[in-house]
Amino acid sequence: MALSRWGTEAEAKDLNEGIRGLLRDMLGVTAETAVTFDPAAVTASPSRLDDDDIAALAGLVGAGNVSVDDAQRLPRARGKSTPDLLAWRLRPEVDCPDAVVAPGSEGDVVALLEWCGRESVAVVPFGGGTSVVGGLTPDAGAHRAVVSVDLIRFNELESIDTESGEAVFGAGVTGPRAEKLLAEHGFSLGHFPQSFPYASLGGYAMTRSSGQSSAGYGRFDEMVRGLTAVTPVGVIEAGRAPASAAGPDLRQWLMGSEGAFGVCTRVRVRIHPVPEVVRHEAFRFPDFATGVAALRAVEQQGAGPTVIRLSDETETMVNLATATEAIGQQSEGGDQGGCLCLCLFEGTPEHAESRQAETRAVLLAHGGTSLGAGPAESWEHGRFGAPVLRDSLLDNGALVETLETATDWSGIPALRDAVVVALTTSLEASGTPALVMCHISHVYPTGASLYFTVVAGQRGEDPIAQWMDAKRAASEAIGAHGGTITHHHAVGVDHRPYLAAEIGEVGVRMLRAVKAAVDPHGVCNPGTLIP
Repeated sequence: MALSRWGTEAEAKDLNEGIRGLLRDMLGVTAETAVTFDPAAVTASPSRLDDDDIAALAGLVGAGNVSVDDAQRLPRARGKSTPDLLAWRLRPEVDCPDAVVAPGSEGDVVALLEWCGRESVAVVPFGGGTSVVGGLTPDAGAHRAVVSVDLIRFNELESIDTESGEAVFGAGVTGPRAEKLLAEHGFSLGHFPQSFPYASLGGYAMTRSSGQSSAGYGRFDEMVRGLTAVTPVGVIEAGRAPASAAGPDLRQWLMGSEGAFGVCTRVRVRIHPVPEVVRHEAFRFPDFATGVAALRAVEQQGAGPTVIRLSDETETMVNLATATEAIGQQSEGGDQGGCLCLCLFEGTPEHAESRQAETRAVLLAHGGTSLGAGPAESWEHGRFGAPVLRDSLLDNGALVETLETATDWSGIPALRDAVVVALTTSLEASGTPALVMCHISHVYPTGASLYFTVVAGQRGEDPIAQWMDAKRAASEAIGAHGGTITHHHAVGVDHRPYLAAEIGEVGVRMLRAVKAAVDPHGVCNPGTLIP
């Protein structure tokens, strides 16, 4: 990916006149008011590793797999949150990892972590580089240097068990590559988060990712049958039988740890045959509360859509719910207002048809109106385009970011309202109106996630601080109203201040105890996760 963008330069898209008009009329911003990125101004911090260090690292992983070149260090210095992307424009003097190291085997990683412990060098694992919570920040902590450990060489389908429906992948395999490799055997993983084009399977596991098809296939942590991680004190392989009562599930200690306990090198995942058909249908609800009740009924009845999403009135109005290139234009059914619900159904023709019929009956009985297949097909076609759109909005002076949480069904109305109020109040205090949109994209029998998209105008000399003030207000509102600080974006640096309140004093002591036991020198991703 490009330094200051989510995707590549080739993926960049100009905003249509409708979007530019919305920005100008609602937020008072244009491309001329935006902070621009100047590649020539970017400078990387000098490496703190000397020639002996580089020679030692080369001896561990091979001379061609260690680099101190700025071209390698810069892309691994920041993730892809809005503060990260704005930092390329506002803070071009970049604190980089002191080297990029690409081990090729678990033995390489074992040797690397042993050396780092002896030499007081921190390690930050790198998969696809898509963290939006500061999880890639090259923080050396109390150590003399920090290296980025790139898992790019762990990039193969190592084995597949078609009888059991399982596959073993190297942790550096990206989502698209996993689907391509599985398709050759007639299988699919079915995990499609917004980061799908770039993120890696190891990253999915270590951040507890949730994909857009979670209603049908579950979160990624539900797909993981086993995983291998190299810690500074040895290798752990967690997960054996389909289910076990052999003590606490150690997979759960590793998933979500973001490299704070070690480096994930391999994942064993549940897979399924490639669906024979995909059926689409969209519905309109008169208001968000009615739609929420309908989604709850679908999930608690077990009707079984693969994808079910509900956008609130604001997100539906601006057409963010379907094709991102059509924002600001009229959507199908949008002239009637209300909230758009999108559904996909996958499987055999008979299974997909029966699940669609059952889901449709529930949604219609709860006040929904069918809009046919069109809006759901449009969403599927452009569902990975929102981050690229964010790049263009930033280039045109807008402040755009997302945040997410989850709570019980009974808590959704109060939590949603509290977050919307917190965001709008904070941003209005900075001198800009704010457009706050929300949708439900992951559902459970007892609750659901809330995913917020915020658009405002960049104000002042430091729009990063402007956003962080708003994010702080929203985070405090989430905690006060019983939501989790993160549903699938992980903890990283950004959410760490709120973790202790969520897991309690004993939970913090447990995390710190495990950290001390498996990472006695504290070299694994300092600054993330552990309160």
